[in-house]
Amino acid sequence: MLTGWRLAVSKLFIIPQRYVLAIMALLAVANAYTMRVCLNLAITQMVKRNTDSSEDGSSSIGSDVCLDQADRSLAALAAAAASLVNQTITTSTTTESSVVESSLLRVADGETVLFEWSEATQGLILGSFYYGYVLTHVPGGMLAERFGGKWVLGCGLLSTALCTFITPVVVKAGGAYALFILRVIEGLGEGPTMPALMAMLSRWAPKAERARFGAIVFGGAQIGNIAGSFFSGIIMHNGTWDNVFYMFGGLGLIWFALWSILCYSDPNQHPFISDSERKFLNQNVDALMHARKRLDPTPWKALGRSIPLWALIIAAIGHDWGYFTMVTDLPKYMTDVLKFNIKSTGYLSSLPYVAMWVASFIFGMLCDFCIKRGYHSISSARKIYTTIAATGPGICIILASYSGCDTTIAVVWFIVAMTLMGAYYSGMKINPLDISPNYCGTITALVNGTAAISAIISPYLIGLLTPNSTLEEWRIAFWVCLGVLVVTNVIYIVFSQAEQQWWDDVKLHGYPTSWKHGPLPTRIDDPEEQKNDNIKTEKN
Repeated sequence: MLTGWRLAVSKLFIIPQRYVLAIMALLAVANAYTMRVCLNLAITQMVKRNTDSSEDGSSSIGSDVCLDQADRSLAALAAAAASLVNQTITTSTTTESSVVESSLLRVADGETVLFEWSEATQGLILGSFYYGYVLTHVPGGMLAERFGGKWVLGCGLLSTALCTFITPVVVKAGGAYALFILRVIEGLGEGPTMPALMAMLSRWAPKAERARFGAIVFGGAQIGNIAGSFFSGIIMHNGTWDNVFYMFGGLGLIWFALWSILCYSDPNQHPFISDSERKFLNQNVDALMHARKRLDPTPWKALGRSIPLWALIIAAIGHDWGYFTMVTDLPKYMTDVLKFNIKSTGYLSSLPYVAMWVASFIFGMLCDFCIKRGYHSISSARKIYTTIAATGPGICIILASYSGCDTTIAVVWFIVAMTLMGAYYSGMKINPLDISPNYCGTITALVNGTAAISAIISPYLIGLLTPNSTLEEWRIAFWVCLGVLVVTNVIYIVFSQAEQQWWDDVKLHGYPTSWKHGPLPTRIDDPEEQKNDNIKTEKN
């Protein structure tokens, strides 16, 4: 029973502690995504853009290159400008010297440092985050399951926030190599985010409230994308790219301080949760009701031979390819190809994520409604909504590329693409809960971590395919994206399942007759159950 200061503090909260956790978890995901994506927009202002010539030195102005607003206005004044140049040719030497000196001063004063990085180098930098991100997914999930998710998640995001905050200093001192290494470290910090959150939600979210918790917490991803794109554009329009990293890194540090004080891995560890809420959670959360019952070790041998799991991993690779093509490269496409200014790029890049966020709730309600009415099975639902989220966006980005320089139509197609991608959360995103409710944290880490390889390959490949950032080059990149989405989706349709797999609970399902690889490991502190499992295997 709460007494003294703990009772006084608990009365300060007007909402239950599980919803305090949900809100802080939402902010954790939002902060993670803002720190992840802010570079995608900032790099458009960090790198010197050469719009005068292509790599072979020829003019790049043609039917395959869009003009920005300033260029359109200048084109109308071309004749007058030419006349003015002729009249002032005698003073060109003096004027030219002044312009060069001014340009050098703007770079020298540290306010507008620009880097000369190729498209391939930019692609490597944009993908570098995911080198670290991939590595810490599974270890982070296992640490969270063993020691609790609070400090695994908190310390990871703290390291990312610190790295984000010092990015301007590091990149100005060390250039592309230093930024690459710094982004890898940021990825290492963010890798455990989703697995750690899953471990915490398994102890804080009652079964009847799981959908609500999922919508609140994981909606933070799109909020982060929206905020990262929208506010980055505004900040750079009114200041410099440095301020983007100071702002989002600073917000991450503030979040960590609040998280350390307000959130705990387990309700039974919470110092000022009310007695009634603690009792409610202990009676309605499976992980707390069976806290003393330890799971068997992760059945890695069976996981490696599970066809439905591999189908899920392959589909996740395809989804991440399409998703990170949009998240990482859409700002570059809008700036380099469609020629939006930085402020317009910021808010227009955020619109697709607003659409995806809203659509995810609509698709979720529609999916639950259809399953409840018996219009389709859970397995069919996973395949239908995964297909919508894969092929729909792939087709839309192709149509956007064929819209040419019609910026309105192109942006509409990008918004439709991300709207359809909102079906992903009703499809394969929750498939781990179907096939493995007991090991869903580890499965999620395995699926997300492997799929994040797409975020490494995709930006680099796009950089190679678009050295001059022309419409034709980007169109080829989008066709590659569509091909990856379609192929991986077909594999998922053919081989995926939505039923609990036998290896998730061998005691319930037993071993399949086709299993010839010996018994799975059980808890070493229960030799009797080990013996029974061995006997059961021999009988099968």
